[in-house]
Amino acid sequence: MNKIKVSIITVSYNSENTIESCIKSVLSQTYNNIEYIIIDGNSNDNSINIINKYKKSISKILIEDDRGVYDAMNKGISISSGEIVGFLNSDDFFANSESISSLTEFIQLNNLDGCFGNICYVDNKYPDKIKRKWISSEYVSGSFSYGWAPPHPTFYIKRKIYELYGCFNLKFSIAADFELMLRFIEINKINIKFFPHNLVFMRLGGISNKSIINILKQNYEIWKAIRESNLKFNFINFINYKLKNRYIQFWGIE
Repeated sequence: MNKIKVSIITVSYNSENTIESCIKSVLSQTYNNIEYIIIDGNSNDNSINIINKYKKSISKILIEDDRGVYDAMNKGISISSGEIVGFLNSDDFFANSESISSLTEFIQLNNLDGCFGNICYVDNKYPDKIKRKWISSEYVSGSFSYGWAPPHPTFYIKRKIYELYGCFNLKFSIAADFELMLRFIEINKINIKFFPHNLVFMRLGGISNKSIINILKQNYEIWKAIRESNLKFNFINFINYKLKNRYIQFWGIE
């Protein structure tokens, strides 16, 4: 099977405690046609020194101020050249060294526009300790109307989709990933399937779940994205889905 190029983009800002683990995770992948891109927002800790330590193994490094994580992600997409594009956050790491190889094979064998998988949330200080799991599911038409979405760190899409339907909408400061996936999957019906495997391990403490205020803001932006896409929004179904999803993540009961 032809080894198509996969662009992996890491957005970083003051990530000195985790960026090296993230980089090593990418470099450990057995897939041999990876373009690795790091976009750093002018970190003022030791992040840039750590990144430069691996610069010979990193395809492209861009260090400059940005307007937030989604602006940085858009920059990464704009300078990428892979047929498939995905993101690995600076405090995340792949489930194993075969993650990219297996998801790329899945996309090619099924002639897909992209795929998404599962996430394991791990303790921030002890990343070998799994705290909960986000087990996703196959997309069903209308799912986004009650808040369903794939785990974005596992979302690998052909770059032609970004060229056709656009990148992250910076109007959404904390849920632009939800809006983008809604636009691609629900509105434009791209050919995507669920890859039922753990792809990414994520340290707890991301932007969207750092505080009650951020959780509320994220859900408001999700509601806003749903409404602006002219999907029917049912508040009760939305709350029921969110509660059920959290229950499954913590207790592993479906």
